[in-house]
Amino acid sequence: MGRLTRDPEMRQTPQGTPVASFSVAVNRRFAKEGQQQADFINCVAWRQQAEFICKYFRKGSMIAVVGSIQTRSWDGQDGKRQYATEVVVDEVYFTGSKAETGTNGPSAGYGQSYGGGYEKQPVSQGAEPNFDAFDSAGFSVMDGSEDDLPF
Repeated sequence: MGRLTRDPEMRQTPQGTPVASFSVAVNRRFAKEGQQQADFINCVAWRQQAEFICKYFRKGSMIAVVGSIQTRSWDGQDGKRQYATEVVVDEVYFTGSKAETGTNGPSAGYGQSYGGGYEKQPVSQGAEPNFDAFDSAGFSVMDGSEDDLPF
């Protein structure tokens, strides 16, 4: 989870498959006192996830991704072996506030963060989350009495 360091870049393979590349700045948990350090993680998303990310995320947006690490290599123009390590994105989550995502509610057509900054369900495979279960304060609306609560 972190912030996009630049706008996602959309390309297409020769076969027409959408692919997006972007970089996420992730703050390290442990750093020297008074200093904050970040890692910059390159990511690549394919198909629906690529289109979704390019449509709804911009430089500075908070994002959480789930995926696998991939290392690839190729011969550069100078003949030297080049390497890249990146996260191949499987799932995408909104993690920012309503103000950060630039929406005023569910009518904007995409997810918001609720309760602790994490999305209640992944927004992968082009799916759009259902907001009917949340009230304006971001808490789940429950049908039934308070006696049904486990605490």
